[in-house]
Amino acid sequence: MKSLISATLAICLTVFIMGCNESPPVKETNTKLELKLAGYDYDRVSAIRDGKVSIEGADVNFEVSNIYAMNKTTFGPEQKFEVVEIGLIPYISRYINEGFSDYTLIPVFISRTFRHRNIYVHADSGIETPEDLKGKRIGTPGYGMSANTWIRGMLLDEYGVKADDFQWIESDKSSDGKELNSGFAKYYFGEDFPLTKGPEGVDESELLLSGQCDALITAITPKAYLDENPKIRQLFPKAREVEAAYFKMTGMFPIMHAIAIKKTVLEENPWLAKAVFEMYSEAKDIAYKNLESTTVVRTSLPWAKDEFESTVELMGDNYWKYGIEDNRKELEAIMRYVYEQGLVKRQIPFEELFDTSTLSLKE
Repeated sequence: MKSLISATLAICLTVFIMGCNESPPVKETNTKLELKLAGYDYDRVSAIRDGKVSIEGADVNFEVSNIYAMNKTTFGPEQKFEVVEIGLIPYISRYINEGFSDYTLIPVFISRTFRHRNIYVHADSGIETPEDLKGKRIGTPGYGMSANTWIRGMLLDEYGVKADDFQWIESDKSSDGKELNSGFAKYYFGEDFPLTKGPEGVDESELLLSGQCDALITAITPKAYLDENPKIRQLFPKAREVEAAYFKMTGMFPIMHAIAIKKTVLEENPWLAKAVFEMYSEAKDIAYKNLESTTVVRTSLPWAKDEFESTVELMGDNYWKYGIEDNRKELEAIMRYVYEQGLVKRQIPFEELFDTSTLSLKE
């Protein structure tokens, strides 16, 4: 009997010890960093949107949006995106004038456009040259727009025409139907600066057609121009030739938007700024390859490769440049423009706007 009890106790003890030695079941956890991105649906980001390029250790989700919505979200309380395309001039003005620092920039200049084509004149205005704009009434849906800032800088540097040589009329409505980010811009010029508000509910296109202004300076292609109204024309009818000459002379490809990353995310993941830079660079390289390919024409232009080659001949192989050093001239110019034109209350070095880990990044 004793031997039976001893055997039973031995078996129970063995089972107990084996049970203690078993490892508890492992629960699978998702340690990937969740990244919500927002931007326009450019060819140079489509590889990110489609998941062809990403960031190791991150779950990247790209939402297509527009600059009105992205600026509103980024500068407002929602701030739902960790990485977002942002208007460069609005960011600079918010950073300098209001101390905005919820996001920081990386030198990915995702939107760039030559802007000579964005000056429109009334057909009966008698305006034939940039110098003829002096003393004229200039309509715009936003004096502080990035495009307008570049245009005013170009007019001053190339033609000696100053911002206060015009009578600015700022509309509260845009002819493209988008909701303007009203209240974003604060201006720092004298009370006698020639800027007035246009009639309520009248967009910039209607201002020109009704004769309430003589010309338009705007990032938005006016509805009257899209409708081919004979009362409106471009100041530079051969805008491409003028813009190409501008690039040859200055070496500048105007920057409109950059990429911003939420500061709190960077503080927890300091490696992320470089990783995001490299992701956008890789996506852009894919866009280049698609443009130069003749095997499959991926754009709705029959001579896309010829257009690509002529652009490379003028501007170089990597004409859509990211990084600080390759864009130093544009960045120095824009910091001068925003101060000269009354968009900011003081000057700062542009490097202050960017995450320090990205200042030396190159493609």
